[in-house]
Amino acid sequence: MADQDRLVQEAIAHWAPRFTTNGVAVSDFQRVTGSVQRWEDWCNAWVAAGAEHEQLGREALAEGRNRSAGNHLSTAAVYYHFGKFVFVDYPDTMRHAHDLAVTCLTDALPHLDPPGERILVPFRGFDMPGILRKPRGVDRPAVVVMISGLDSTKEELRSTEQLFLDRGLATLAIDGPGQGESEYALAIEPAWEEVGAAIVDAIEARDDLDAGRIGVWGVSLGGYYAPRMASGEHRLKACAALAGPFDWAGIWEGLPELTRRTFTVRSHQSDQAAAWEYGRQLTLEGRARDIRCPLLIVFGAKDRLIPHTEAERLAAETSGTLLMLPDGNHGCANVAAQHRNKTADWMAAQLT
Repeated sequence: MADQDRLVQEAIAHWAPRFTTNGVAVSDFQRVTGSVQRWEDWCNAWVAAGAEHEQLGREALAEGRNRSAGNHLSTAAVYYHFGKFVFVDYPDTMRHAHDLAVTCLTDALPHLDPPGERILVPFRGFDMPGILRKPRGVDRPAVVVMISGLDSTKEELRSTEQLFLDRGLATLAIDGPGQGESEYALAIEPAWEEVGAAIVDAIEARDDLDAGRIGVWGVSLGGYYAPRMASGEHRLKACAALAGPFDWAGIWEGLPELTRRTFTVRSHQSDQAAAWEYGRQLTLEGRARDIRCPLLIVFGAKDRLIPHTEAERLAAETSGTLLMLPDGNHGCANVAAQHRNKTADWMAAQLT
C-alpha cells in the first residue's frame, strides 16, 4: 500500500466495499488493486480482469450455455465499468473501457433472469439509454426508476435490480445526463425533475408497465437526483435516496480529488472553480418541501464523502423516514445487509 500513489489509495479507501457488493469477486478485487501502483495503470488492470470474464462469456455463448453467458458477460461489464468509473484524466482509455462495458451488458441482456431490454428515453435531442427488466409472471408491474451516482452507470446495478425484481417490481436503470452513455452528450443536470418527466413520459407510453405505480431509487449523487426528481415530478408514488447530498457546492471542499475531477468533466466545465460554480445549482434548498410522495432516506454515519448532516437536513425539511446506519460508509455498501432488503421491502410496500 505504501508504494501505491495517492489516487490509487484514495480509490481503494473510498470504494472497496462497493466493488465487491456490486459484482466484483473479492479475490479479483484484491488481485487487481494489489497489482496497481500508479493511477494511470488503474483502468488497464481492470480491463484485463474484465477480459477474463468476457472470454468465459463468449465461450459459453458459442457452446449454447446462455445462462452462464449472461452471468459472465454482465460480470465483465462491471469490471470494465470499474476501470472507467473515475478515470477521467485519460479520456481515450476511459472511453474504450466504457464501450467494452456497454457491449458486454448489451450482449448479456437476453440471457439474464429475468432478461433485460435496452430502451431509449428522449431528452433534449439525445436518447438516454436505459435497461428495463420485468419480473416473470407479473402483468403490467410497477416500476422502479434506478438512478446511479456521479461515477456509476446502469452497468453497475445488477445486484440492486435483483432486489426489486424478486419483489415483483420492474426496474429501469437509466444513464441520465452526465452518466454513462449520456455523459458525452449531456452535462450533469441539476434539475432532475425535468429529466424525470421525460422518463415517466416514456414509461406511460408503454402498455406493459403500470405507469400509475412508479417509484425512484438513487444512490450517491443519484441520492440527490431522486428527491430532486420527486420534488417536481408528482406522478411518482415513492422515493428512496441512498447517500445523497442536500447541497453539492456546500460539501465540495471535503470531496475526494477524484470526485471533484470527475464532476468537472461530467458537468462539462473547464476547471474545478467553474465546476463548483455550476454545482451550486445542485441543491434541494427550496425544493425539498415540494416532495409529496413517501420518502426513505438511507445514510451511513461514517460516510467519508458526504457528511451525514446532509441526510439529516433532508429529513428535517420533509416528512421522510431517515435510516441512519452507525457504521455505514458512503453508499453503505459495507453494511449492505442492514439496508438493501429493507429498502426493497419499503419500495414494494409503497408500490403494491
